[in-house]
Amino acid sequence: MKNVNLLAIDIAKINFQLHGVDLTGNIVLRKKLTRNKLIEYISNLPSCTIAMEACGGANFWARKFTQFGHTVKLISPQFVKPFVKTNKTDRNDAEAICESASRPSMRFVNPKTIEQQDVQSLHRVRSLIMQERTALSNQIRGLLSEYGITIVQGIHNLTKCLPNILTDEETELSTLSKMIFRDLYEQILLKTKKIEEYDKLIEAVFKQNIDCQKIAQIEGVGILTATALIACIGDINIFKNGRHLSAYLGLVPKQHSSGNKQKLLGISKRGSVYVRSLLILGAKAAIRSAAKKSDRKSNWIKEIQKRRGNNIATVALANKTARTIWEILKNNSNYAVIAA
Repeated sequence: MKNVNLLAIDIAKINFQLHGVDLTGNIVLRKKLTRNKLIEYISNLPSCTIAMEACGGANFWARKFTQFGHTVKLISPQFVKPFVKTNKTDRNDAEAICESASRPSMRFVNPKTIEQQDVQSLHRVRSLIMQERTALSNQIRGLLSEYGITIVQGIHNLTKCLPNILTDEETELSTLSKMIFRDLYEQILLKTKKIEEYDKLIEAVFKQNIDCQKIAQIEGVGILTATALIACIGDINIFKNGRHLSAYLGLVPKQHSSGNKQKLLGISKRGSVYVRSLLILGAKAAIRSAAKKSDRKSNWIKEIQKRRGNNIATVALANKTARTIWEILKNNSNYAVIAA
């Protein structure tokens, strides 16, 4: 068999489709392997470039193949799809990955380290528990309304009022219904305790990371945002400038331009929805506090609010925050110096 220069792998849980080409682009390999046989095959393969879609499990395989001496490139699935010929099959997908990876202008995704994945796992599990707690809260409110009982919105109000409701003899709650609500209340308390435990773990990560502490000096960037952002972007050197990072986070306008007509739409919403949401929420908090200040940044925010409204001002501030974060991390700067 000729030497493989570029090997594309359509990764899955069990069966993996391989598609390899040589230096001239001729197909020299088409093979399907199981998970165990794949590791053995790649470990014995001469060093080459391996391309995969940036999907579930890709970071693990990227680290594993790198240990074997190969160069790994991850491609966003949206950039692979245009190269799929006719019907979608594993064989066609692997060929499309190979074709897209050979394009000189193709953009690649930087593989994540184990440390990055650990922090992201902390955030994802915490977010899941919060969603479950919110679902429980909505379930309790909905069921209580059937008994003519309403509670003001907010998890704090719910945990404060529900014990009193369960001991109130004037309500229509029966013994069985009280047992149900008491069980739901205990689940709410358990979820709250778990969230607090994850908050402490995230705070411990924050205290050990200097970069997180630096960007947390920015208005609207707290512990959650700082740790989630550092875990998301990884190596700051892969971003050419601040706008590149902002575009990666989906905070710049989409374009639909043709000829001399340029049309800018809403933000692209690419990248991590979770990180972008944290930046937007932080920007909203910073805008509220800017109303009481008169420094240069606060005046800039109030001017945009006046001209374009709160929503556009919020996204503009989140965009500016992302650019500032790039400046701090890229040049190892201090926010106090930049803001001066």
